[in-house]
Amino acid sequence: MKDKADIGMIGLAVMGENLALNMEEKGFTVAVYNRTVPGVEEGIVARFMDGPGKGKNFIGAETLEALVGFLSAPRRVMMMVKAGAPVDDLIEKLVPLLDKGDVLIDGGNSHFQDTVRRTKNIESRGLLYIGTGVSGGEEGARRGPSIMPGGSPAAWPLVKPIFQAIAARAGDGAPCCEWVGENGAGHFVKMVHNGIEYGDMQLIGEAYQIMKDLLGLSAREMHEVFKAWNTGDLESYLIGITANILAFKDTDGNPLVDKILDTAGQKGTGKWASVVSLDLGVPLTLIGEAVYARCLSAMKEERVKASAVLRGPRPVFSGDKTAFLADLEKALYASKIVSYAQGFRLMKEAAAEFHWNLDYGAIARLWRGGCIIRSKFLDNIAAAFGNDPGLPNILLDPFFRARVDRAQEAWRRIASAAVMNGIWTPALLTALNFYDGLRTSRLPANLLQAQRDYFGAHQYERVDAPRGRFFHTNWTGSSGETASSAYNV
Repeated sequence: MKDKADIGMIGLAVMGENLALNMEEKGFTVAVYNRTVPGVEEGIVARFMDGPGKGKNFIGAETLEALVGFLSAPRRVMMMVKAGAPVDDLIEKLVPLLDKGDVLIDGGNSHFQDTVRRTKNIESRGLLYIGTGVSGGEEGARRGPSIMPGGSPAAWPLVKPIFQAIAARAGDGAPCCEWVGENGAGHFVKMVHNGIEYGDMQLIGEAYQIMKDLLGLSAREMHEVFKAWNTGDLESYLIGITANILAFKDTDGNPLVDKILDTAGQKGTGKWASVVSLDLGVPLTLIGEAVYARCLSAMKEERVKASAVLRGPRPVFSGDKTAFLADLEKALYASKIVSYAQGFRLMKEAAAEFHWNLDYGAIARLWRGGCIIRSKFLDNIAAAFGNDPGLPNILLDPFFRARVDRAQEAWRRIASAAVMNGIWTPALLTALNFYDGLRTSRLPANLLQAQRDYFGAHQYERVDAPRGRFFHTNWTGSSGETASSAYNV
C-alpha cells in the first residue's frame, strides 16, 4: 500500500462508500473519513476498514487533519455529504488544512448557485473547486456512474484520470465523464438530468396507469409490455427496471407493486429545475407537471375522500388492445422527446445567462451510460447537436421531427382516450400541448397583451411595426394616454 493516498473521500454513506470502492478497484489509493454527526453512530470508518475496505488500498482517518495528512500533493478531497449548510461547514473546516492548488470536490446534489458561490470563494483563497453531478445511484457509484464535473477549469486535469477511470462506459467505450463548464455548470446539468428523470418516471407511471385502469392489464401482463418496449425505441434503464418491478412478487406470491402506497417522495432537484425555468422564462412544462404530480400524490387522504364524491367517467375499453398498446408506445416515445427538448432548451438559456460554454452533444453522451436516464435515443440527441451545434430545439432536428410526426396520430388517440376515460395523465397531455404550442405560429397572446394594456396600460407590440416598439391604446376613451413601462420578468 502507498504511504500517501491519491484522493480523500469524506462521507461513507451509500454513495461515498461505493465511489471509494470503485476508485480503489481502478488502482487508486483512497483515504476515507466520515463526519461525526449528532444522532449518527460512531465508528463508521473502523467498520469500513474492517469490512468492505479490509485488505484493500484504503487509509482510514479519524480526523480531518489526519485525512489531509494522508493525501499526496496536490491534495484532492471529495465531499459526499448532505447538500446545503453541511457542505459549507465542512469547507470552512477543510480550507485551513489545505495548501494552494489543492482541490475540493462536492459530489452531492448541491444547488448550482451554491456551487457558483463556493467556487468563487474557494478560488479567492488559492484553492480549486469542483461541483460535480454523480448519477447512477448505488449501483452506478460502485460499477460506473455518469459524472458531470464543473467548477475551476484548472482542477479538471487533476481529477480527470480518477473520474474517467471510475465512470461508466458508453457502447462505444467512451467514458461517461467529461468537463462541463465553469463554476456551477456541472451541478446545473445534473439538476436538469434529474428533472428529465422526474419527467421520464411520471410518463412511465401514466402509461402504467392507462394499462391498469383502462385496459385492465395485470402486473404480469404489463411486465411483458415493458419488457418488449425495452427492445425497441424506448430502450432505457427506467423502462427496463419498470419491467423488473412489475414482475417482482411479495412473499405471498402477489405483485409487490400493488402493495406500495401511492405517495411519491422527492429530494428537490426537480423542483429546482422548475423554479430556474421560471426565472429564465423557459417552458419546462413536463418536468413541472412531474413535480406537481408528486405533490398531488402526497395528498393521499384528501384524494381518498375526494374519490368518494367527485364524479368522472368510468374507464371502459372496447377496442383492439394490441393496437392500443402500439399507440401507447408511440405516445410515450413522443412525450419523452418533448421532455428532453425542454431540458436541453433550459440548458441553452442557462448557458447564455451564466456565460457557460456548454457542449450539448457532449452532455448527451455523458448520459448514455451509468445514469438513471440512460436511453437508446441519447445517441440521436448527440448526433443532432453534432449536425447543428446551434440547434435551438431538438424537435426541429430532422430525425426527431420525423419520429414525432410518425407518432403524432397515435399520441393524439392516447391523449383523447385518457381524457374521455378520466385517466390522470398530466405529463403526457402537457407534452402534447407543448408540441402544439411550438408548432402554432400565432398564439392567443395578442389578446392577453390587449387585456394587460386595457387594465394596466402595460403596452403591446404590433405585427405591422418593428419588434421592440411598444404601443398603448386608450381602450375606454377615458383612461388617458399614459402607459406603464414595458418589461418582462
